[in-house]
Amino acid sequence: MGILAWLVVGLVAGWIGSLLVNRRGEGLVLDIVLGIVGAFVGGFLFNTFGHAGVSGVNLYSILVAVVGSVVVLVLYHAIAGRRAL
Repeated sequence: MGILAWLVVGLVAGWIGSLLVNRRGEGLVLDIVLGIVGAFVGGFLFNTFGHAGVSGVNLYSILVAVVGSVVVLVLYHAIAGRRAL
């Protein structure tokens, strides 16, 4: 998958993941970064359980990336929330 495809999947997955986790986006750059990291995490998790990971810009890949970005966002908020205290 090319750089532009990773950015598109990352942006969409990060934005959807942010909406699911905290009802608002984290910002364009952080949404893209967390979405791309989420795509890797989602691909790893899906491969671990015997399914295909991210394969391109398609609905299944975005679903995999969203699942991964939700996992990454929950961990991000758990770590960032502790620092704020």
